[in-house]
Amino acid sequence: MAKRLVILGGGESGVGTAILGKKKQYEVFVSDFNKIKETYKQVLIHHEIEWEEGGHDEERILSADVVMKSPGIPDTAPIVKKLIDGKVAVVSEIEFASRFTDANLIGITGSNGKTTTATLTYQLLKDGGLNVALGGNIGKSFAELVAVETYEHFVLELSSFQLDGIVDFAPHIAVLTNLSPDHLDRYDNDFQKYIASKFRITKNQTAADYFIYDADDAEIVKWLKDHPITAQQLPFSVTKELKQGAYIKEKELILTVNNTKITMPIATLGLQGQHNQKNAMAASTIATLLKIRKATIRESLSSFQGVEHRLEKVLKINNVMYINDSKATNVNATFYALDSMEAPTVWIVGGVDKGNDYTELLPLVNEKVKAIICLGVDNEKITQAFGNVVDLMIETQSMEHAIQVAYRIAERGDNVLLSPACASFDLFENYEDRGRQFKEAIRKL
Repeated sequence: MAKRLVILGGGESGVGTAILGKKKQYEVFVSDFNKIKETYKQVLIHHEIEWEEGGHDEERILSADVVMKSPGIPDTAPIVKKLIDGKVAVVSEIEFASRFTDANLIGITGSNGKTTTATLTYQLLKDGGLNVALGGNIGKSFAELVAVETYEHFVLELSSFQLDGIVDFAPHIAVLTNLSPDHLDRYDNDFQKYIASKFRITKNQTAADYFIYDADDAEIVKWLKDHPITAQQLPFSVTKELKQGAYIKEKELILTVNNTKITMPIATLGLQGQHNQKNAMAASTIATLLKIRKATIRESLSSFQGVEHRLEKVLKINNVMYINDSKATNVNATFYALDSMEAPTVWIVGGVDKGNDYTELLPLVNEKVKAIICLGVDNEKITQAFGNVVDLMIETQSMEHAIQVAYRIAERGDNVLLSPACASFDLFENYEDRGRQFKEAIRKL
C-alpha cells in the first residue's frame, strides 16, 4: 500500500513537495487553511494531486504516514499540535526532498546576506562548469528541483523555519552568514532559541563536511565555543588574519583553503560594501572547496551585480537616485543599507514590526537621513524612535502615495531609499510585491 504524504500549505514548498511525493509513489494530499493561489492550483490539477483550501480535513490529515509542513506555519498551529500528539512525523520540505537526491548539498543560512551569498555561489559554480541548481527559500523549491531534473550540486538558501523541520538533512558545505534578532515572534522572543535554530544547519554534518561562518560575529563565535561542532571550520573576517578561511588585508581579499590560496583586490568586486565583501568571501570559499579555477572565481566576483530588491538601483529622476532595498525585512539589513548611503537620503520605512529595536540605527539616521516616510498600517514605533532625529516625518498608507511624497521632498543629488526594516504583510503580499510596487510607482512618475 502506498504511503500517505500530507502537505500543509499549498505554496511554493508545498506544491514542490507534492510533485516529488507523487513521483515517488506516495498517496499525496495538500491541505491549506487559507486560499491556494490559482497558479499553484493549476499545477496540482495538472499533476492530478488531491487538495483542499479554506480549512483542514483533520481525519485525512491525521491518518498520514508523514506530513510536510510549510515553513510559514508555526508549530503552535492547532493541526500541527494534534499531529505531534498523534506521533505523526512532521518534517520540512528540505528534509523530505533531501531523502531523494545524492547530490552535493550546499546550505546557506543567516539573518542577512543569505540570498546574495546563495545567488553568488550559484553563479560561481555555474561559471565553473558545474551542473548546479539554486533553490530553497529562493526561486524554485528544492523538492521540485529534485523531482524534475538530476543535478549534481544544489545551492540552497535556508531559513530558520526550514531548518526547524529537519531530522537527517546534512549539507556537505554549510554557511552561516551572521546572526541578528529576527522572527523572534516565532521563537518566544528568545534570541538564543533563534540562534539554536540557525545552528541546526550543521547538526548532522561529519568531520568530512565544512562549516563556513563570520568570525566577526560575536554571537556565532560564542555559540561555537559553548557548542563544539564536528564539521571542519572555515571562518571569514574583515578584522583579523586567518590561517584557514578568508580575510581582508590592505584592500585585498585573501583566501586559504587547504593548500589553495587566492588573492584579489576588493576594488574589483562587482558588489561594494563591507557586507558584500563577506558574501564574496563565503561564496569564494565554497567555490574553492569545489575546485573551481581561480581565474573563474575572480571573473565571476567582478561581474556579479547583485540580486533584485537588495540595494537595487532603480532609476535616476531629476538627479535623484531611487533605490529598492525591499528585502531589508529586519533592522540589521537596513543598517547595511543606510551605512552604504553616500548622499542625503529620504528613507521609506515600515511594515509589520517583528519586535524591532531601532536604537542601533539612530547614529546613521542622524547622519544620513533628511526625511522619513512611514509606510505601514501601524507606524507608532518608528515615530517614537526617530521623531526627534529628523526634521520631516510623513505617514503614508500606499506605495504610490509614499513615492509621490518622496518625489516632492527629494532634491537634486539625494537618494530615495526603500529599506523597510519590517515584514511586508500589512500592505503587500511579500517583500517582492513591495519591491515591484516601488519600482512601478517610480516608473509612473
